[in-house]
Amino acid sequence: MTTLRNFGRHSIGVIAVLCAACNMTVTNPGPLQDAQLNTPTAMPALVNGMSGDLSFALGNYIDRGGLASGELAEAGNFSAEQQFFIGVIRPEDVNPDWSNMQQARWSAENGLDRMKSVLGANFEKNADTPRAYLYGAFANRMLGENVCTAVIDGGPAQSDSVYFVRAESLFTRAYTLAAALNNTTVANAALGGRASVRAWQGNWTGAVTDAALVPNTFVYNAIFGTGTARENNDLANQTITRRETTVFGTVYASIFKDLRTPWDTIKTTSGAVQTGQDGKTKFFRQTKYTSLSSNVPLVKGAEMLMLRAEAALRNGDIAGMTTLINQQRALYAGLTAVTAPATTAAAWTLLQAERGSVVWLEGRRLWDLRRWNVEGTSSFLTGRSKCVPISTNELASNPNLSK
Repeated sequence: MTTLRNFGRHSIGVIAVLCAACNMTVTNPGPLQDAQLNTPTAMPALVNGMSGDLSFALGNYIDRGGLASGELAEAGNFSAEQQFFIGVIRPEDVNPDWSNMQQARWSAENGLDRMKSVLGANFEKNADTPRAYLYGAFANRMLGENVCTAVIDGGPAQSDSVYFVRAESLFTRAYTLAAALNNTTVANAALGGRASVRAWQGNWTGAVTDAALVPNTFVYNAIFGTGTARENNDLANQTITRRETTVFGTVYASIFKDLRTPWDTIKTTSGAVQTGQDGKTKFFRQTKYTSLSSNVPLVKGAEMLMLRAEAALRNGDIAGMTTLINQQRALYAGLTAVTAPATTAAAWTLLQAERGSVVWLEGRRLWDLRRWNVEGTSSFLTGRSKCVPISTNELASNPNLSK
């Protein structure tokens, strides 16, 4: 018997050919035959699958991204996570993350091609089409912000900036179609996503234009749930269910009662601070995600204010930067206004700290530290790995990459 199992864009055939009488029937063990997706009524399920792949990739990466960028400290016994924490990101340790991120990108882009074929003239009128473009855009942004090198569907190595170019195009299509269909939520999410990737490509004017159109209180999330393990927010699993990573030892451990970076201490029955899974590191538990179904923001109005604040600082407008930072801080109860720094260096310190708090544990910090390191305004990544390298599995299977 031959069973063909489909794992995203890669198929693995397990063939037994020990006798001429073998049954060579090809079966699909999944609950849904591929051909069943080739109907307009299947489009919502197809797009929900894109959303699921994006959430799965993000939810399983944010703890390691947090360790690599100083948002979290290691308190467990996983060897790969220990390497991320000390600033060493090795190809052999990133196979799952590389695969999951690429799967999220591929499933959205391939799904869009399928939707065009199935829907024909109704493709751009379909209510699910803007969401499909949006998920493809976010998947490309996640890759651009976190990996060192772009590789598209088994092709050659390219600049990581390729992902931002692709993301901008997809965000633009998502926005255009969502606006035409009066889907304000998707339109705002697309504007916010496009604002970020425009900034990352050096188009700060375009970034500010988009960011200013996103409401300050707007939030668009990657969705998680408890139906299956695949739907879980894995950071919640590692820090609420288990004690694998801790806030102890990070700069956030000295920030108290900030709704942007919430954490608490866990005490033993004797009153001592609980240790992590390693039995020695103090366990300060992040409480931004308290449930396996806690959603992760992809776009926030608060981040848009920080993009505009950074653009102001880049233009030498420290007062304007401070005004925008205080608008962002006003969104969170208990935060008071800050005063304008006296120097450019102090302004960068404030800006980077504020942005770090706004996007804490959202899989975004490593990119910020990388770009600021290149510009000379942050030294955190000096001597550390700055991005996710091409995985050993990709290197082994892709003939277009040098081994």
